[in-house]
Amino acid sequence: MHTKLGKLLIAVGLAVGLTPTTVMGQTDYPDKPISIIVPYGPGGTTDLVGRALAESLSQQLGQPVVIENKPGAAGAMGAISMIGAKPDGYRLTMAPVGIFRQPYIQQTRYDPIRDLTYIASFLTYDFAVTVKDDSPFKTIKELVDYAKQNPGDLDYGTPGRYTGNQVVMALLGKRTGTEFTHVPFKGDADATTALIGGHVKLAVVTNSILTYLKSGTVRVLATADKERNPAFTNVPTLLESGYDVIVPSPLGLAGPAGLPQPIVEKLDNAVKAALEDPKVKQVFENIGVREYYMDHKTYADFAKKNFAAEKDIVTDLDLEKN
Repeated sequence: MHTKLGKLLIAVGLAVGLTPTTVMGQTDYPDKPISIIVPYGPGGTTDLVGRALAESLSQQLGQPVVIENKPGAAGAMGAISMIGAKPDGYRLTMAPVGIFRQPYIQQTRYDPIRDLTYIASFLTYDFAVTVKDDSPFKTIKELVDYAKQNPGDLDYGTPGRYTGNQVVMALLGKRTGTEFTHVPFKGDADATTALIGGHVKLAVVTNSILTYLKSGTVRVLATADKERNPAFTNVPTLLESGYDVIVPSPLGLAGPAGLPQPIVEKLDNAVKAALEDPKVKQVFENIGVREYYMDHKTYADFAKKNFAAEKDIVTDLDLEKN
């Protein structure tokens, strides 16, 4: 650290109250393994893409990147884990959009703006309204028509309460005047297993269902984004099926509050590079998720705007009932 750049960094660091050791640590980052929390159980979409991303990041950063599954709290366990975490870049989390919703629904230990630093988003996934292959429902209209005649008879599985998955059905119910019964699980994999086992009549899961769709085990009636995902061949959106239900779901990487800018930028660049990794691209293609990159500045702005917007969604829906 005797270069002009090193001296400049130390000078800047001292100007903002950092010690020379702290500044040097940032420029040497990372020099030990990094852990990334996946706030869902193993085997689901977020877990699969998280592991692919972690493997590529380890190559970009020159240190092992380890996945830690922490399901529960509607995907907010990662955000909760950032509270009090040392802002050194060695403990990070996946950040699903549900973390912006939950504080409006119940008291939470975290504030999504105050307690997190947003590094980069890397994909958007689809919420898929799914039934078993032997279900009598061939279209989303048939499902809605049945629900109108049999209020509450249709139960649906999701990866948890207050998730975007639940919002899809709550919105569909509100828009159509129907009732559905919510059965929360700890992740996509658990919800899918329950569906295939006949324990729920339908499930709203993400892109990990594509494997079962291709094998003919399940039937996807509709997805919940603005546009069709080409990976889900011939599956319409809820919007084009006549239902005003749009629930986008970008996923990104975040760290604890106060993460130094040099570390944020290094991680952001590593995420961007990982999206060019053929192995990561292959996993995305296999699961049917779409790349959706936002750099750290754009992602931080998105977080603020989305957090504010979620208040209206929660006001409009009674997620405790739905």
